[in-house]
Amino acid sequence: MLNEPRPGTRPTTSDEGPHRQLEQRAPAALWGELVARVFQLDGVVEGISQVSPPSSRAVFFSEMTVERAPETSLAPGGRLEPVHLHGVGDTSMHAVLPANRGADLVRLGWAEPHQYADHDTEFMIYGPRDASELEAVVTVIDESLSFAYPGRST
Repeated sequence: MLNEPRPGTRPTTSDEGPHRQLEQRAPAALWGELVARVFQLDGVVEGISQVSPPSSRAVFFSEMTVERAPETSLAPGGRLEPVHLHGVGDTSMHAVLPANRGADLVRLGWAEPHQYADHDTEFMIYGPRDASELEAVVTVIDESLSFAYPGRST
């Protein structure tokens, strides 16, 4: 579990929709590695986000399509979408997490509340800037997936 502060200052993010990261983006190759690592996680499949721009990639479960509660999905009432990865021009992601865990990540500088959240469980996770941040971000995504689907195989 990630409990270390993110080095440096927070990136600037958009004030208007869509909610996106405007600076300190992941280098393109690192972003590509993030995408590959996420879709190698057990039990997930890639899809088209129900709520994010077309350049985003939704993280869906292969076995579970229905949310257990609205606060476990970025698209409540639709297919369970606990995470979506924004495109290479942004490199941040949105994820659902338990409210207290998300607040910890905000305090540690890794995240901010989603500006269009329906619940207090939706957060923007900043794109990784180096290999160690990549590991941290993949860990947070795995936490989000476990929050949305506690019974998933890992």
